[in-house]
Amino acid sequence: MEDLGRRIVSGDPEATRHLDPAELGRRYQVSHTVVREALKTLAAKGLVDARPKRGTFVRPRGEWSLLDPDVLRWRFEERGDADMLRDLAEVRAVVEPAGARFAAARRTDEDVAALEAALREMAATVADPVAHTEADVTFHRALLAASRNELLECLEVVIAAALSARDRLVHSSGERPGFAATHRAVLDAVRQGDPDAAEKAMRDLLAQAGRDEAGL
Repeated sequence: MEDLGRRIVSGDPEATRHLDPAELGRRYQVSHTVVREALKTLAAKGLVDARPKRGTFVRPRGEWSLLDPDVLRWRFEERGDADMLRDLAEVRAVVEPAGARFAAARRTDEDVAALEAALREMAATVADPVAHTEADVTFHRALLAASRNELLECLEVVIAAALSARDRLVHSSGERPGFAATHRAVLDAVRQGDPDAAEKAMRDLLAQAGRDEAGL
């Protein structure tokens, strides 16, 4: 399922034509049952469909479940997907400043502790891109959780999946000046319960992220 989903999302011509379950079974050396379950999973993500007389086929891109974590991850595995990086930046610009504002007004001591722990982990893993990225995602997820807004929290799947892939690209290019300071500013504003400062700090963080992306 992983390989086929990745190939569909990347636009592999061999994976975007009619899909023959028997051929897929031979290609991946798996049983018909495994193929059927894989196609069922991909169908739930909006990637494929099956119709009488038409067989199994890839659905148009506009019908994909683009917020599905796997679809996001597969799309981001293509380094050159500049459109997705742009989409992520725009979603973050809408969601995260509001999340930081609400977090500053509604956070608990436990929320602050979670943010501090994530920031410490980020500082301790600067030499490990994978662990550093995981800590970064944890920080942003904790911030949305502190907003106490269930709809904003639902968007963490978008922020987490896409930010994770985006960070792997940015972190792999080397250390980012100002990365720790921008996150610290968000944490300090949330701890102090200052919504205006938290929103501004998040906007500053996103501006820095944009400069980092421009340097890729």
